[in-house]
Amino acid sequence: MKKNIRQASLIVLLGISFFSCKKEGTVQNSSSFEVLKDSLSSELTQIHKQGSIKGFGVAIVNEDTTLYAKGFGYARLDHKKAYTKHTIQNIASVSKTLIGISLLKAQEMNKLNIEDPVNNYLPFEVFNPFYPEDTITIKQLATHTSSIQDGDLYGEKSYILESAKDTIKIKSIPSAEGFNAPESDMDMGTFLQSFLSTEGKWYQQTSFLENRPGEHYEYTNVGATLAPYIIEKVTGSPYDNFTQKHILDPLEMTSSGWKLTELDTTQLTSLFTVDGKRIPNYKLITYPDGGLITSVNDKAKYLSEIIKGFSGNGKLLTEKSYKLFFSEFLSDVNFDGERDTDRPFDDEYNSGLFIGHTPIGQIGHMGGDPGVSTFMFFNPNSKTGKLLFVNTDLDEKGADQFYSIWNKMGLYEKGMSEKISH
Repeated sequence: MKKNIRQASLIVLLGISFFSCKKEGTVQNSSSFEVLKDSLSSELTQIHKQGSIKGFGVAIVNEDTTLYAKGFGYARLDHKKAYTKHTIQNIASVSKTLIGISLLKAQEMNKLNIEDPVNNYLPFEVFNPFYPEDTITIKQLATHTSSIQDGDLYGEKSYILESAKDTIKIKSIPSAEGFNAPESDMDMGTFLQSFLSTEGKWYQQTSFLENRPGEHYEYTNVGATLAPYIIEKVTGSPYDNFTQKHILDPLEMTSSGWKLTELDTTQLTSLFTVDGKRIPNYKLITYPDGGLITSVNDKAKYLSEIIKGFSGNGKLLTEKSYKLFFSEFLSDVNFDGERDTDRPFDDEYNSGLFIGHTPIGQIGHMGGDPGVSTFMFFNPNSKTGKLLFVNTDLDEKGADQFYSIWNKMGLYEKGMSEKISH
């Protein structure tokens, strides 16, 4: 099966991750916290000079604070505008972790139960045509075991250009070949009904696996988006408003949101192809699955919060809800063959509720879209975590550079946490 745009953008990263992930240690012989930060900045500046990645932002956090946040390179090439810690960009599938938090918030509000069938809450019926009597549950959506799959249609239909003027430009940009003109935009519910309902104009049986719901792990953006649509139906609030009220505002993520029209676009980075062409601004009909726009400075607040939540001290959810969020729900029987331990930051090794567990015990999510590669992971033992946002498509050389950045941050992560704690 052909990979959709988002899946394809992650293949290079996953493919070389075994060779790139090095054991994280502690930087020695640093006399102060500021020296550590200056040293890391200097080393990341040198990595940027390798040239494949136009601009990137990084952050290192613990459960109490942001230890380090900084941007490198360029957000705009035409005016040599710097990429800073306040630069905003879409962060692809790292956005999905907000769906998990939102589902559990809605459950705390007694609006839904994640064990319930999705059809309890939908205005149209969704079932696997190969097993029409089996129910699909909300938890199955959140663990990617619903038996829904994206196929080719997702990549062909979901990506929408922000401006009609860019329709001609995308013909020369391979990674934007699936983008649609602005008039193709539609509301999320119409998209999902068209895709998943037997009455839908795009409905096809191949949008479902020949596996029973709950049996098999299959990462799906369409299935993921069905969860926030249920949140909308049970709360009466658009998903962007719900997350604003229950996540972004409480964490004071003032530079984050789902629509460019509501954000300071002077802080927006351009996105680039491997050869430096600017990718036109785009959005997703299925925006909850990958459309959050934020900065490393803002997202660092979110990462600190979920580390707190893991420790039982989060403020967005109760301790009980956070335990559900982080629970490992899958086992070997949910995967074809043995799970691959050669990809240390493979967030599909095991699944909480829209948050991944990797083979080396890190918790978080990765993301990939045209011009975007993102990592957000934390170490549950040290209670420290890292963010990396990149504004450039990655070939193999770019992926090497991505992991050089990530590994260098890992070398400083423990040292910074120890310095700030003393």
